[in-house]
Amino acid sequence: MTDDRPTDATVVDVRRRLGEAVAPVVVGAGPVLDALVVALAVGGHVLLEGVPGVAKTLVAEATARALGARFRRAQFTPDMLPSDLTGTMTLRDGDLTFRPGPVFTNVLLADEINRTPPKTQAALLEAMGEGQVTVDGSPRRLADPFLVVATQNPIEYEGTYPLPEAELDRFLMKVEVGYPTEADEAALLRLARRGLAPAALGEVRPIVAPDAGGETVGAVAALVAALRAEVDQTTVSDEVGAYLLAVIRRTRELPSVEVGASPRAGVHLLAAAKGTARLAGRGFVTPDDIVEVAPAVLRHRLVLRAEAELERFRPDDAVAAAIAAVSVPR
Repeated sequence: MTDDRPTDATVVDVRRRLGEAVAPVVVGAGPVLDALVVALAVGGHVLLEGVPGVAKTLVAEATARALGARFRRAQFTPDMLPSDLTGTMTLRDGDLTFRPGPVFTNVLLADEINRTPPKTQAALLEAMGEGQVTVDGSPRRLADPFLVVATQNPIEYEGTYPLPEAELDRFLMKVEVGYPTEADEAALLRLARRGLAPAALGEVRPIVAPDAGGETVGAVAALVAALRAEVDQTTVSDEVGAYLLAVIRRTRELPSVEVGASPRAGVHLLAAAKGTARLAGRGFVTPDDIVEVAPAVLRHRLVLRAEAELERFRPDDAVAAAIAAVSVPR
């Protein structure tokens, strides 16, 4: 059943309907869905990190289907060129024409993004930051909305290229996708399948109604515009804003941290906190919203000192230490 009133939707409503739409396909993906909805609502991008087989790719594709958005998958490999992602000029019938790459879509799954060289990784920088790519000297606008969902494997480093800090900083959130609980894994085994593939993936229906031509692109754009307008109206008190700033600045003072959170990290944390507040059905941000979303927003932006890493200190530990060092406003 589709909903033909996308502009009436709220963040809470969209999150609920997305969860219902993908439920026959994925199990226990609540944190990932929360991150994807918040990213859409603020115009950000999401990095999913987890071992193989925890449904990172499946969640991204099922969510795109449920949104009714255009979806493309780019499998990153060591021999992938930037033009394989952005597109290239080709000769057709004697004329040069542009052949768009997979980046020209609404939801781009950048699968195993750390398996391609930095030059190709960097091809995403302009797309993620500016909503455009430059091909043969000419800028070309991407679709709106445009969401990059990148995946990487945290345990296999042979033949990989760690993402440069500048590109990591473009991701709104990094979500760590772990193994499911025993109950979720039992539910996963009960899902209907055709061989190895989920039987219901092709039956995931968009939560927006198509137009007369059967397209849902316009409805998706209207839906996302409504979400962004709602998040933009979320209020932040001076006390809560000062608390967020203190957490950001504290990350730069921790003895375990070589490079703390950047000013862009503060902007992203504020936006994500607004989206998290809306997920909770509130029109204002609380310190709890900041605490809840801070690990996902900051963990990939902090560079730890070598001695801290030797002691198995993690970025999440640094985020927790920064939060613990700042007094909560009352």
